[in-house]
Amino acid sequence: MSQQENLNNFLNTVSEDLSGFIGASVVDINTGMSLVSTSRYPDFDLDIAAAYNSEMVKAKFKTMEALGIQGGLQDMLLTLTDQFHLIKILENDLFIYVAVDSSRTNLALLRTAVNANVKKFGLA
Repeated sequence: MSQQENLNNFLNTVSEDLSGFIGASVVDINTGMSLVSTSRYPDFDLDIAAAYNSEMVKAKFKTMEALGIQGGLQDMLLTLTDQFHLIKILENDLFIYVAVDSSRTNLALLRTAVNANVKKFGLA
């Protein structure tokens, strides 16, 4: 199976595992470009989200360096009034971005689904 197929299968499984799934993508941190993405809403532009989220991840790495933090960055969580956004850092300068409706799932289920599927699809 190609990497592209594996990533598509990963996103499809995550979308099926999460109630309230809005959209998800696997993003190259350096370029801000989505390698794969899927959304249940046509107006939820994952390419724009990927570009801005990559800048946020790079800024966090710079902050950690400036503060002398030696540990690695595992994930970042954004809580909006009606959504949760999870950014899960992978190896090879990639991250997973997942957005869900917060009225239909919770943070523990979001993190559990993403982490379990990262392991299942060998993305860790």
